[in-house]
Amino acid sequence: MNLSRNRTERSRMMLGFSFCLAFLLHLLLFSVAPMVTVLIETMNITHAQFGFIFSSAMISLILFRLPWGFLADRVGYVKVVKISLLLSTVFAMARAFASGYSSLILSQFFVGLGMAALMPCLSLMVKEWSIESPGFSTGVYVSGFAAGNATALGLTPHLLGLMDWRGVFLVYAGFSAVVCAAWLCLAEGRPETRSAIAWKDLERLVKDKYVWVLLLFLVASMGCYDTLATWMPRVLDMKQFSSALASLLPLGFFVAGPVVGLLSDQVQNRTRVVWPLGMMAAASIVGINHAPFPVLLVCLFLVGFTTTGVTTITLAVPVKHKRLSPVAGSVVGLISSLGNIGPLLMPVLFGFLIDVTGTYHASVFSVAALAAFVVILGSRVSE
Repeated sequence: MNLSRNRTERSRMMLGFSFCLAFLLHLLLFSVAPMVTVLIETMNITHAQFGFIFSSAMISLILFRLPWGFLADRVGYVKVVKISLLLSTVFAMARAFASGYSSLILSQFFVGLGMAALMPCLSLMVKEWSIESPGFSTGVYVSGFAAGNATALGLTPHLLGLMDWRGVFLVYAGFSAVVCAAWLCLAEGRPETRSAIAWKDLERLVKDKYVWVLLLFLVASMGCYDTLATWMPRVLDMKQFSSALASLLPLGFFVAGPVVGLLSDQVQNRTRVVWPLGMMAAASIVGINHAPFPVLLVCLFLVGFTTTGVTTITLAVPVKHKRLSPVAGSVVGLISSLGNIGPLLMPVLFGFLIDVTGTYHASVFSVAALAAFVVILGSRVSE
């Protein structure tokens, strides 16, 4: 009885850690965004140069998620997260002492290098500590991403009213240090959950059709959400509505994680959940173009809910899938790395179509078309 209770308590603690790690990831990455005016004026840089500050971390995420996932499968996620948090904390602090633009870019790149380990490790934590409900537990840490994003965007402007940008970076580095210390003291794992993955297993992984389906789902869901989150304030302005209504997107993001995750645990064929979510996403996105005001609010919430729902299911699949579970860290490392293709390309296309057409209609429709096309294509491939 005591053993079962201790196991339950440890499981809750580790799943709490998964939320904190996801929260930290988006807190450190998106805390730069509200500093656009301050950094441009202080460092005398252009908007394009500021954009590269954020992109430098995204580059390291794309490059290093798969190697980190492979290492986590080999040596265990506990050791990998220790290294990850130490790296992230050191370079998150280094951002506050950057002497200029180049050193800030470099420190931001290494923050991304450390943070790149977290996505595959989060899946391994769910695999070890939530065997019965991997979908719900995946949804819990996905909600951590939403909370970290909202905190970074909402809290940073207030902190900038109290201190300079270096002080803000130190505050967030301090939070990272607290999470790092807690992990070093409390985190635990079981050696038997490690995988004897070899390079030849990665070759088989790359050739697995279902892995590419999962990758497409992430490209679409992340690409749709990030694009609309980026451009929705502008679209709402063009529709002569308050840009603050764009906050309904992250609200749907936050709610979707545990709700859709719990739903995915109840069904054997997860495609049955992805299909209606994807089609509902496409319909809701189109609704942004044509829906009257009250319905528009529902559409904004549903876009955040449905696109994040697809992301949640996609990240949960490798944990329990018979063929993919032994190399879940590498699978998530691969798909979450290349999945950033969507967020990199779609916002550019969205802006380009506005420039060409003079309106947002074609841009919004292009995002809806991506969601519908990927769901229809992916649903035709069996697990």
